[in-house]
Amino acid sequence: MNDISTLPLAWGARTYIMGIINVTADSFSGDGLMRHQDAVSAACQQAEKFIRDGADILDVGGESTRPGAKPVYEQEEIERVVPVIENIHQRYPDIFISIDTYKPAVARKALEAGASWVNDIWGFQADPELARVVAEHNVPVILMHNRRQSGHANLDAHLGGHYVGTNYDDLMGDICHDLRKSVSLAHKMGIPDTHIILDPGIGFGKTVQQNLELIDRLDVIKALGYPLLVGPSRKSFIGFTLNLPPDERIEGTAATVALCIDRGADIVRVHDVAVMARVVHMTDAIVRGQSREA
Repeated sequence: MNDISTLPLAWGARTYIMGIINVTADSFSGDGLMRHQDAVSAACQQAEKFIRDGADILDVGGESTRPGAKPVYEQEEIERVVPVIENIHQRYPDIFISIDTYKPAVARKALEAGASWVNDIWGFQADPELARVVAEHNVPVILMHNRRQSGHANLDAHLGGHYVGTNYDDLMGDICHDLRKSVSLAHKMGIPDTHIILDPGIGFGKTVQQNLELIDRLDVIKALGYPLLVGPSRKSFIGFTLNLPPDERIEGTAATVALCIDRGADIVRVHDVAVMARVVHMTDAIVRGQSREA
């Protein structure tokens, strides 16, 4: 399912690293760049560090997705992400840039500014018009599973937000069903399988226990036949499991990343690129037989 002409990544050969660039003020992980006086400069510095540390893809987002976060108006999101993407693309034209948005207008402006992927946390189910934008620009898309509902989120002052009372008849079966629906929306708009990456949505509308089960059973999602992205970095299921705040979850993230790779992940979306690059290289050496020397 690898199409080198449109997505020059060798799926299965190694695990790719996506570095998170949050152009927000209220990221759950505390790394939102809008707290800086010059967010564009701060984002470019972070991009430079991530690339140096081993990132293959940079994921730029302008709206926090943490439980309880306030929505960002479309124009404000554009004003946040477009200058960042333009500057990163100008400085590092060979790096893949993903725009993390579910809004068609934001995606269109980001792609025109230099983004080369779309990362939709709603898998085209918030606004199917986004599928049209992806198809028109002939770019890859990450379709994520999401049953997030604001009323199901509990907020803890120390550990952050987490979801409770999210019901599934069959956790893995329901996730696969929802992802197939997203893929169907992509197909209806003419997006080929070679442009589709799936994300099971760790942390989105899932309880702590459901997240743990999902990670343990990622092979079920992998069996759908698409490249698999996972984003466990610093998330609250780690915090509630270890009773640790976001800035102390690096070991929990490392363990989770290694297990996700073992169960089939092709891309890991992380905040701590330097550390997780070592985890990825070590895990690939064991799971895929790929060492640095190879």
